[in-house]
Parts: sequence; C-alpha cells; structure tokens
Amino acid sequence: MVQEQHESHPVAQDIPCTPTENGANAPVKQHNEPFPEGGIQAWTVVFGCWCGMFCTFGLVNCIGVFEEYYTSQSSPISNYSEGVISWITSLQAWGLPFDGIVFGRVFDCYGPRWLLLLGSIGYVFGLMMVSVSRNYYQFLLSQGVVAAFSSSAVFNACTSSIVTWFFDKRAYAFGVMVSGSSLGGVIMPIMMSRLIPRIGFPWTVRAVAFMILGLLSITTVTVRSRLPTQPKPFTFKNYIRGFREPAYAWTCIASFVFYLGLFLPFNYIILQAKDAGMASEMTHYLLPIINAASIPGRILPGVLADRVGRYNIAIVVAWITGVITLALWIPGKSQSAIIAFAAVYGLISGSLISLTPTLIAQISDVRQIGVRQGTCFTLQSFGALLGSPIAGAILASQNGSYWGLKLFCGCAFFAAMIAFAFARTTLVGLKVVKV
Repeated sequence: MVQEQHESHPVAQDIPCTPTENGANAPVKQHNEPFPEGGIQAWTVVFGCWCGMFCTFGLVNCIGVFEEYYTSQSSPISNYSEGVISWITSLQAWGLPFDGIVFGRVFDCYGPRWLLLLGSIGYVFGLMMVSVSRNYYQFLLSQGVVAAFSSSAVFNACTSSIVTWFFDKRAYAFGVMVSGSSLGGVIMPIMMSRLIPRIGFPWTVRAVAFMILGLLSITTVTVRSRLPTQPKPFTFKNYIRGFREPAYAWTCIASFVFYLGLFLPFNYIILQAKDAGMASEMTHYLLPIINAASIPGRILPGVLADRVGRYNIAIVVAWITGVITLALWIPGKSQSAIIAFAAVYGLISGSLISLTPTLIAQISDVRQIGVRQGTCFTLQSFGALLGSPIAGAILASQNGSYWGLKLFCGCAFFAAMIAFAFARTTLVGLKVVKV
C-alpha cells in the first residue's frame, strides 16, 4: 500500500498514513489540487528559500567562529567559561527551530509574507546589536534572543512554503534549498575569520548583516505559498493531536536526539583541533570544510530518498553518522584525521537536516504543515539548546579531554536511528518497501 501511494497519485496528493481503530494504516484526505513539481514559479520559490537558508541556518553553521572569538582574549566576555559562553550560540541554534510553534500557525493562517518581512528586519537589527554589544547579557539578548527569534520567522516561512509546491520531488527540492545553508556555512566562516583580525569583530558582524539584508530582500520578494490563506481560531489541540500518531511522535523524538549531537562538531571541532596542535590558520577552514562537503550531502540523498523512501534513507544516514563520529572523531588527533572527519561528517550528517521536514510532510496534511512541522521544530530545538551545554559539562568534568563529548555525540545519532526505525515500523512494519 505504501509503495503504491508514492508511485501513483493522479492529483499528486500528499497522503500520510495514520492508524485507524483496528490498527491499520489509513490515508488522510488532503488538499486535492495537483502539486506543480517544478516550473518557473516553483523553482523561483526554491531559490528564494535557498537565500533564506543561506542567511539563517548558514549563520548557525558558523557558531564555531563566534565561540572561538567569545573565548579569545580580545573578546569583552573572555572572562566567562566556555560552558557559560556556549549558551549564547546554543540559544541561537535553539531559537531558530523553537519558534516554529508560533510561526507555524502564523504561516497556516496568513502565509509567509509578514513572517519574511518582519523576520528579515528583526534579524538584521539583532545582528547590528551584536556588533555594539560589550556585556554578556547584551550578546545573549541580541544574538541568542532577537536574532534567533527573527531568523526563525524566515526559516519557518521558507520550510513551510516549499512543501506546498512539491510532492514527488519534495526531498530533492528541500535538499537544494538547505544547500544554501551549507554554502553560507562555507562563505561566512572564512569571511569572518579573515575580517576579524583586519577590521575587528563589530565591523565584521555589520558586514555580515548587510550581506544578509540583501539576500533576505530576494527571499521576501520571491517566496510564496501555493495555498490560499485560511485564518482560523487558536486551538491548543492542534499542537498535541499529532502525538497520538505513533509515526509523528517517533519522528519528533528522532529529530530531538539527532539535534542533541548535530551541532557539537560545529561548536567544538575548532577548539579540539587547536588542543590537538593544529595551526590556527588551518582550524579556520574546518567549518567551511564541513559545510562544503554537506552541499552534495544535502542534495543527493534527497534525490535517492524520493526514489527509495525518505524514512529508509533517514535510518541509514543516522546510522552512518553515528559510525563515523565514533570511528573517526574519537581516535582522530592528527591534522589529517580531523580534516577527514570534518569532510565525511559534513557529507553524511547534512542530509538529515533536509530530510526531517520531508518526513513530517509525508505524514501530514499539507493544510496543517505549519503547525505540525513547527511543533516538530520546537522539540528538536531543545536538542540544539541542550547539546552544547551538556557537552561543555562533559568536557569540564574530564578536565579538557574531548573523549566523552565525542562519545555522547555519536550515541545521540544512534538513538536517532532507533527512533526513525520505530517511526517507520509504525507505518509499514518490517516490510522492505518504499516509505
């Protein structure tokens, strides 16, 4: 049944499976207009979303650069511990998906226009405030709250809009869109690392903010939802109804534990590489290596997922990510080993960032995509929030040894694999089919 629902749908309906009273999986009736699956307007939306991802998730991919600066002697908050400082970048990584619980419903009711316009203004304003901050609470509020909250509006508008334009090619379209964050994670770390010694941190952040302003102007003009707006009264049940579906609940759990480990290499690989004796000039290229490798890693698995099943690929990717973390990062102490891990980690782990929203879309009514996807984003945000402080506490308890941090990271990916497998089992059991 599942194989047929993906291969034959004359009106390109998005038909998830939900459990009925007798335990069988039944399709949910969906919006009955065909999905364009391409065309100038659809791919223009993808391009606008790509620019949005470059600016939002792309900057989150640079949090290692912020972490390095904040802990350096030239930083005005260098007297704080790494664990305390990590709350700034953790809040930024947390706020990006967390606010989906608010912005998802706004999208379902009013579409993406106001989310993009107000979110873009607030995001640039928050970064400008980072550039003039001198105290810890100022960095925390401007970067961890204002910039994070505003960028979340843009992020959620993009991820929800693109769902309305694609069905068969959804994972591929998401992969193309999310590759924007990878390129942002290549360009912005190099840009910041080069500019900070020359013009200082404040003007570097302002330069990044002006670049983001230009790109988000394109996003605001080009991104549209295909569905008409449908304002509806607030109902708390809409946020918890999905958890009655085992597949949705297990997918959200998988996203949460995956994000516990996802940002740890981004946060700590530069510090770990310096501790291992790598030259400072070389460590600045580790984040760009991770993000450059993740460009094909976010597009190609999407193409494969559309062909053989998105849950199938998610399980395999989570397993491989756990293996390479334990097998390459834990023993890797030489420069070549650390660079090899950065490249392989970026190539493999990046695909789950683009796959997870397509999993939610696959088991959801497209007319409720904002609330259901936003709720999942909110849960996974707590993984992003807690991951770095937990890792920082592990690091402190081991007197600066990174072994425990790396083990925690790898185990999080294996836990995500198990949760994805449970979600798949609730849909089709142990059958070898496309799902």
